[in-house]
Amino acid sequence: MKKLKGTGASIGVAYAKAYILKTPEFNTSKKKITNVKSEVSKFENALSKTVSQLEKIKSIAAKKLGAEKAEIFDAHIQIATDPEIKNEVQQTIQEQKVCAEHVVASVFDKYHDTFAAMEDAYFKERAADVIDVKNRVLSNVLDVELPDILSIDKEVIIVAHDLTPSETALLNKQYVKGFITDIGGRTSHAAIMARTMEIPAVLGLKTVSETIKNGSYIAIDGKTGEVEIDPSNKKEWQERISKFQKNQIELKKYINLKTKTKDGKTVLLESNVGNPEDAKQALKYGSEGIGLFRSEFLYMGNDHWPTEDEQFEAYKEVLSTCKNQLVVIRTLDIGGDKKLSYFEFPQEMNPFLGYRAIRLCLDKPKIFKTQLRALGRASVYGKLAIMFPMIATIDEFKKAKQMALNCFKQLKKEGHKVSDDIQLGMMVEVPSAAILADQFAIHSDFFSIGTNDLNQYTFACDRMSKEVSYLYQPNNPSLLRLVASTINGGHSQKRWVGMCGEMAGDILSVPLLLGLGLDAFSMSATSIPQARKIINNLSSAECSKLAQKVLNLQTIDEVNKLVTKFLQSKKLL
Repeated sequence: MKKLKGTGASIGVAYAKAYILKTPEFNTSKKKITNVKSEVSKFENALSKTVSQLEKIKSIAAKKLGAEKAEIFDAHIQIATDPEIKNEVQQTIQEQKVCAEHVVASVFDKYHDTFAAMEDAYFKERAADVIDVKNRVLSNVLDVELPDILSIDKEVIIVAHDLTPSETALLNKQYVKGFITDIGGRTSHAAIMARTMEIPAVLGLKTVSETIKNGSYIAIDGKTGEVEIDPSNKKEWQERISKFQKNQIELKKYINLKTKTKDGKTVLLESNVGNPEDAKQALKYGSEGIGLFRSEFLYMGNDHWPTEDEQFEAYKEVLSTCKNQLVVIRTLDIGGDKKLSYFEFPQEMNPFLGYRAIRLCLDKPKIFKTQLRALGRASVYGKLAIMFPMIATIDEFKKAKQMALNCFKQLKKEGHKVSDDIQLGMMVEVPSAAILADQFAIHSDFFSIGTNDLNQYTFACDRMSKEVSYLYQPNNPSLLRLVASTINGGHSQKRWVGMCGEMAGDILSVPLLLGLGLDAFSMSATSIPQARKIINNLSSAECSKLAQKVLNLQTIDEVNKLVTKFLQSKKLL
């Protein structure tokens, strides 16, 4: 028996035989060619075949995962048809007179390295998509078959160095009970799709694909990240599986309930979404609103600044979908390592501390006003709240707010209808805003705490750096004091305070946030039933006592130990 610990990326417990999934090794050594035209044609045919295969996989994924998740393969098709990549491969073959497979490998690897070097977790994980497409193109250039996942007809847990999105989409959950990989994180497409398909997954196990033998028995827990190879305690794992399955059935009854504590306090459980389709999906899990709508998808999936009409249609759709619920739309949060193909950002030593989010928007009023006008026009189709990201000073917020009010006034002059109930608020993700929350609350209609960045700036740590990842501590007393300062500051002016960071859906954080007085928790839609179960079975009074205790502790370990004991006493953990 061997125990391992990785990143729990998709909850669930599984026990089955290992199925080692290996991508074939491609011989991409540099070979000179004489018939350049034939080699270019071979590459073009392989590219065409790749696109056809991806279209087929997208169709399979749409049936299994839904149209919105199948859109992942639109990104793969865009990579395969990217004119820059295609032209670079063709020109290199022609100029250097070398074989297509060598050029394909080197060009795609270059683009992979560009994504892999980015700080942002989302874009870092897109490097895996480039490799997925590269392998498919190479398989077609060299006429080498990729693994046939559809042929799996016995219960297995897949073991791989990495599981690509196209491989994940082909998994049949009747037989594939889970998967584990050497690399990857919670934001990878494979992890996102695993959660959608409700397949347990543990990632980041480093060398597991090299050490596990085909046919070995494996037990995994996708919540805790635990993995056991050839476990001697099979009965214990079967009991864990049974307990998890019973819990999943029980959670379904919480989907349509209101979120209300045992002593009568109501809070909202909302969803973080990236596009209008995600909002439709969120309603299936009992979402009580949209706590974060990331508007940057309109900008990053484009080859130009999105027009007012293009943005209006997207905002109108999400507001209409959630007609009677509040939809909080974050204005453009771009910069740092989130780049645009049609805009050149300045070179900076510390881009996360530089020209990004509200700083860019205030500096580019034409771009900002286009978004604010689109939001104003869409406001009549639902309940709209607008929040400005990365606010560090009161002057910044006042400038952004005034610009929005001026846009709404101008729209009315032009004959457009604009709601009179638009809320204008801000994200609290910079310590200066958390500390001065009582003064910000005089001007802001609400706060939404972005704990991912607040953690990063509080502890001066790049949360994507493995070397300092130990400093990513959402339940550290120092961060909890900043959260408490924000909530108390907002409530001093009768403003509601929400949270849209990962912490909002963390089981060990929920009782503390409830006790500190948080009004709205926004999270991944699939986390809502579990969070509602916890809140509905606790009293706000006892959570308040717990929260006050942890504010006087010194370490995150002390906090988590106390919360764990508390939840266990309530039979909620």
